Amino acid sequence: MTSRDFAATIAEITAGLSLEGAIQAAQDFTPVSVDQARQIYQIWSTMNAAHPLVCIAHFNCSTLLDQAGDIVSAEIELRRAIAANPDFAPARINLGGILERRGQAGSAVQEWNAGLERMGAITRDAIDYKVTYLKQISRVLSDNHDLPSAEVVLSQCLDLAPDQRDISEQYVAARLAQCIWPPLSGSSRVSRETFLKRLHPLSMCAYTDDPLLQLASADQYVRTLAPITDRTTAFDRRDAGIPPGRKLRIGYVSSDLRHHAVGYLIAEVFDLHDRDAFDIFAYYSGPEAHDPIAQRIRAATNWTNIRGMSDDEAAAKIRDDGIDILIDVNGHTRDARLGIFARRPAPVQVNWLGYPGTMGSSFHHYIVADANVIPPESERFYSEAVLRLPCYQPNDRKRLVSSEIPTRAAMGLPEDAFVFCSFNASHKITRFSFERWLTMLNGAPDSVLWLLDYGEKTNARLRSYAAERGVAAERLIFAPKMANTLHLARYPLADLVIDTAPYGAHTTASDALWMGVPVLTFAGECFAARVCASLVRSAGLPELVCETPDAFVAQGIALATTDRARLAGYRARLIATRDDTTLFDTPLLVRSMEDLYRQMAENHRNGLTPTPKLGGLDVMLDIGVKMDHDAEEIGYAPDYLDRYAQALAHREIVAAAPPIDVFPTETPQPSPARRAA
Repeated sequence: MTSRDFAATIAEITAGLSLEGAIQAAQDFTPVSVDQARQIYQIWSTMNAAHPLVCIAHFNCSTLLDQAGDIVSAEIELRRAIAANPDFAPARINLGGILERRGQAGSAVQEWNAGLERMGAITRDAIDYKVTYLKQISRVLSDNHDLPSAEVVLSQCLDLAPDQRDISEQYVAARLAQCIWPPLSGSSRVSRETFLKRLHPLSMCAYTDDPLLQLASADQYVRTLAPITDRTTAFDRRDAGIPPGRKLRIGYVSSDLRHHAVGYLIAEVFDLHDRDAFDIFAYYSGPEAHDPIAQRIRAATNWTNIRGMSDDEAAAKIRDDGIDILIDVNGHTRDARLGIFARRPAPVQVNWLGYPGTMGSSFHHYIVADANVIPPESERFYSEAVLRLPCYQPNDRKRLVSSEIPTRAAMGLPEDAFVFCSFNASHKITRFSFERWLTMLNGAPDSVLWLLDYGEKTNARLRSYAAERGVAAERLIFAPKMANTLHLARYPLADLVIDTAPYGAHTTASDALWMGVPVLTFAGECFAARVCASLVRSAGLPELVCETPDAFVAQGIALATTDRARLAGYRARLIATRDDTTLFDTPLLVRSMEDLYRQMAENHRNGLTPTPKLGGLDVMLDIGVKMDHDAEEIGYAPDYLDRYAQALAHREIVAAAPPIDVFPTETPQPSPARRAA
């Protein structure tokens, strides 16, 4: 289009151009001039203010303004659309989104509720719009920690749209975070098996220590979110060479390079990278952040904010930057950019740190772990090839701790009690973990349990559950959330940190160990269930890694009663040796990581970049979801692998199907922890 064409189009609008004609003209102009496309809508809507569909012109105009970053004008156009047609749901949905982005979450929810109240006849479109309203409301409620209300709204969503995977994911996640047991219930429209099949991979880490089910679940999730039919090859660099003799170009993709648990862990890694051998790039996909962690990482990297970019745009940027090795620091966590990795913009792609498990994808070649997190016999449960560091988790030795040392009285803790502590997130507290803690409390009568404040209803639920099992409710003490510097300073008020399972303490464990507080754990089977054991061993306290759940409980009781002198010795050892341990040797981790990057590059030059292992996982998923994970901790059963093998054999006999190549040819052997059980 030329400027003369634009003038002619305006003349057509003045002469009575139809809405369809205005839309087509705006679409023709959009690739060349978004501003002229916007003017077409604004002029047409002014000339046709009484048109019954003028709301569509205002809505389309707002979309163009929003894409151009002018959300104030976009809001004005949406309000004009709603004034023209108060029942036009798309405008209310988008207006709520803009209000939320402007920090007016309460007004956003009010707008969506107003839309719900105006819903009229039951039509397919009306149901779709209602579900969209409800999903938006539930998301904002969850983000603002009103999980009980979010669960109610999501339950309404399930009644209307029981087949939508994301609703099931969010519903179960809300129940996990409220410590509602069993979590896979509460809806008459969705079965337990269906809930389990749709469980988000991160929720699966918290739900069950079943490595085959976690792998199969991740595989299905990837195929759902990034189906093969939708993957473009336009950015595919899997066959691109990595020339020897030049700096390796390393890219980190993450939404968490900021005031976030991952940001605190990884910050010093960027400070210490060898700039003579590596060019370091950060691709940030998180919310707007200007905190000290974000500023520090930005200053240490070639930083690109990709949050507003499409997957195609971000992949093109990474391709054009010539990245050799691309690190997925999100994995299957919030604001992850799976679609970027599906486009394969780097010849080598790696899963590290942010997600405690296998990606289950065909486009992540390696997972970086350590010998504790993934022992050799567990490699079969990972789609990626396993490479190892001395300890897989970095730590920032420059973390700030408040100089204000709180007292027990100030924190609401009894002066003379033994304080068991877990500051893990509430979604990690399973019924099995909580019952183990209660057994410890019953075995150590002069003890209390110090937890984070999970909200009034969840706190009351945990206290009620404890009272029903003989532990006085007041022995559970909830710590309010505090700034990280103050939070770290209060850790030494605890005597012993006790772990959750199957999703154990990660950053919270290294925080406690940094502050000289011993951490008691036991090693499960999956990645998330073994991280704490890795951290405790790397901090020089292998004695506090138990082999079974029963041993975990027994040692917790002993340390709180008869073995306090031994516990004091552990505390003294942590304080005396902290700076010399593997856990806090960040320079060692960075040097080791860089050696792995060199190994990955050399493998690629020699045609040895691994192919992910994904055979037969749909069958494993079908088998795993039929097991009753609420009745027992299946991952810890001595016959765990036998159960899958027997179910697989039965299926092959009944279906006359060939065997699935999931297990290795030799007889599977249980891990040392399982043998001990």
